[in-house]
Amino acid sequence: MKNRIAAFARTVVRSFVCFCALALPLAHAADAPWQAIGRPATPAEIKAWDIDVRADFTGLPAGRGSVAQGELVWESRCASCHGSFGESNEVFTPIVGGTTEADIRSGHVAALSNGSVPQRTTLMKLARISTLWDYINRAMPWDAPKSLTPDEVYAVTAHILNLGGIVPADFVLSKDNIAEVQQRLPNRNGLVRQPGLWDTKGKPDVRNTACMRNCAAETKQTSSLPEFARNAHGNLAEQNRALGGVRGADTTRPAPAALALTAAAAAAPTTAAAAPAAAKAKAAAPGAAVQQLLNKNGCAGCHGVTNKILGPALREVAAKYQGRADRAAYLLARLRNGSSGAWGSVPMPPQTQLKEADAQAIVEWLASGAQ
Repeated sequence: MKNRIAAFARTVVRSFVCFCALALPLAHAADAPWQAIGRPATPAEIKAWDIDVRADFTGLPAGRGSVAQGELVWESRCASCHGSFGESNEVFTPIVGGTTEADIRSGHVAALSNGSVPQRTTLMKLARISTLWDYINRAMPWDAPKSLTPDEVYAVTAHILNLGGIVPADFVLSKDNIAEVQQRLPNRNGLVRQPGLWDTKGKPDVRNTACMRNCAAETKQTSSLPEFARNAHGNLAEQNRALGGVRGADTTRPAPAALALTAAAAAAPTTAAAAPAAAKAKAAAPGAAVQQLLNKNGCAGCHGVTNKILGPALREVAAKYQGRADRAAYLLARLRNGSSGAWGSVPMPPQTQLKEADAQAIVEWLASGAQ
């Protein structure tokens, strides 16, 4: 009996093995259409995405840029949101401020500990210069990310460092000396790994005794703003609306035409050798020429031609002032000096970076209806 059972078991096993051997090619044949979907990425495609720069500067491309060159790029591409000196708090939080010569020597920003500065700026928190370079390279300008060349990114980074007193005005930042500049960051020693968060065998960061009676008397508020930072961004209660949806760009619709301009148009030369914008306008339709000016000078980051972004749609602006006989002069003054209150709570900083010919072309286009 035992022999019969053993023989039967061997037969079953052989049958199962044979079945699997026969079924395996069938399974592969069935999967073949799915396996054929897609293809390996080409080296060029991988290179286009592999743009991150690490803390040890792995991935940093060759290049160089001076503080003076960075100032030119800054005024034309960055100042409208960040202010001429990087201290604007109108569109985005300040980049520069809150650091001292003593911080540069120690590598620790004192204001982060003593609360003497009501708002945390970028240079106060920055521990790795690679972080700043990488962010500018992949995400800026806001309306045309990744449109800056490596040399322009080096130059803008150098300009920001100069605004913070980290490098002198005649400094040229490059791949060769960026590691030396890292040793002058005010908060270079401020990046600390807390052992309780990284070592799973360590003691927990928080040890507390569970409350079992009279808990209400011992309850404390656990989430609050420090007093020095309470009003850094204005009254938070007034910034929350009880009704209505969150305002912002509708990403289910195509991007505005002003934001879809090519990188070449976005990176139009700003040097004295470049042809004047007024001369270029004669060779193109007025609307197309002005859109290039809007993109080049950073206007398209806040204003769409037909849609609101941070500021109103430019055709709304044109329509609002069509009844004014002095609308061209009025709009030019608002453009040059900045404005607030006419279109909501977000103010427009003074557009001092605009060349006179560019400003006149934009204002004439608005005065004629922005078509």
